[in-house]
Amino acid sequence: MPLTMAKAGEGYSIKTVGGKAEVRQHLENLGFVAGTPVTVITEIGGNVIVNVKESRVAVSREMASKIMI
Repeated sequence: MPLTMAKAGEGYSIKTVGGKAEVRQHLENLGFVAGTPVTVITEIGGNVIVNVKESRVAVSREMASKIMI
């Protein structure tokens, strides 16, 4: 399921990252790599705030829909 459907506070593992090559590269640079644990903290104004690799990262809902957990 996409990251946008994750419940806040629950831990998940990233399965795949989709999208165009430059989008995938950008997300990988932020720490969204297959096999990495991720936790959704909250959703604010259409952005999804997550904990990934011990960092808090905000990604747009559109980008979050490309991250499968």
